[in-house]
Amino acid sequence: MALIITDECINCDVCEPECPNEAIFLGPAIYEIDPDKCTECVGHFDEPQCVQVCPVACIPVDPDRVEDKESLWRKYRRLQGLQAGPQGGAS
Repeated sequence: MALIITDECINCDVCEPECPNEAIFLGPAIYEIDPDKCTECVGHFDEPQCVQVCPVACIPVDPDRVEDKESLWRKYRRLQGLQAGPQGGAS
């Protein structure tokens, strides 16, 4: 599941530096999340860091990009350049 930033975003700048995958960027009006890079922090943290620091709670799961935990692990491994293997590691 990739996350999205809703139009309730106040552009406070706290989420972007927290993203370990550099998936968050400033769009034309508000911050946005690249769904191809968002792993909900799987592989890095137990909880999505952007959600943890957002002062207005405007970062829900994107209902159009539902992914299970294994899909998020595969995306994490791809982004890290790791071979597909057991969760969290290279084979």
